Amino acid sequence: MIPKTIDEVTVDWLSAVLNDTIEGFEVTQIGQGVGLMGDIFRVSLQRSNMASAGPESVVVKLPSSFEDNRAQGVALGMFEAEVRFYKSLATQVSVGLPAVYLAEIIEGTADFVIVMEDLSRLTLVSQTDGMTLDQTFAAVRVLATIHAVWWDRAKAPEYEWILAMTGPRIEYVDQLLVQILPAFLEGFGHCLPEGGEALYTLFAGNYLKFNATLAARSPWTIAHQDYRVENLMFGAEGSGEVMVIDWQGIGRGPGAYDLAYLLGGSMDVQLRRDHEHELVKAYHDQLLLSGIAGYSFEQAFEDYGFAHLMGGLATAMVTGGTMDLSNDRGKQLVETMASRHVTAALDHDGLARAKAVLQQN
Repeated sequence: MIPKTIDEVTVDWLSAVLNDTIEGFEVTQIGQGVGLMGDIFRVSLQRSNMASAGPESVVVKLPSSFEDNRAQGVALGMFEAEVRFYKSLATQVSVGLPAVYLAEIIEGTADFVIVMEDLSRLTLVSQTDGMTLDQTFAAVRVLATIHAVWWDRAKAPEYEWILAMTGPRIEYVDQLLVQILPAFLEGFGHCLPEGGEALYTLFAGNYLKFNATLAARSPWTIAHQDYRVENLMFGAEGSGEVMVIDWQGIGRGPGAYDLAYLLGGSMDVQLRRDHEHELVKAYHDQLLLSGIAGYSFEQAFEDYGFAHLMGGLATAMVTGGTMDLSNDRGKQLVETMASRHVTAALDHDGLARAKAVLQQN
């Protein structure tokens, strides 16, 4: 049985999911304003058997309470993607993923449930604050380890259920970008560096072309596509521990997409500038340690530089061009994303790269 709301979660249901005897529980909603496609709850468990090896608490993820969000999640295949990822792919990954006790969905609907490990022992970092350098190195190495699992294999027929970065989802977003460009620039043009407005204007309507350009020359893997600091949870400084959550947006395409998205949007600009060569090398070194060959550091850095013309710009535009500007926290986040991502693209000759692609098409 898939509960439609947290009110349908019972002790019997939890006992069956966890193969344990649960006698009571307490529920706390978490992640309000973060899990836009899902309602997320921490469930503290009560047992009479104190010797049980089961978890003291779990996280239960259910569909969003908002009908528009549920409809979008179904239309874009996001709910099914996350459930299928946890059921059929996550077991291939050795690091960075929480334990998942249940992942089920009724196909073609918003009726799904995921029960997973409670990661509240770990640290959350806001995107406006940005990651420390130690956290960034840890996140980059975990990302490379995950990418290596499907490196240069993601075009195989068995993965065709995962949308390609050159497919219908990107086409949909591309059309949306043209519509929302004026609202985005009106709301956030003031925070952009010199050349930023020109680059966003070139980007709108050409997102698919930029994705296709990199996808044609770079090895494909399965990418998270929202690999940013607020979808990561960190262990203590120096531990190297990172857990990655929210796999609803997975796609098939170049791994550099995730790498540029992370460094471009989740780091202080100067910190990125000072260390991005080392960070891309750490990503590449981890690919080598994971058995990947035939992909040079020079190509990795070139792909990374180009990939700043991809998801980060799109996310900033879609979020900023459709949001309620009276939401101060959300506005600050979009200002941070919009300025950081376009600055990173400009730092890597984004205007020249964009114009070159458009001249070829």
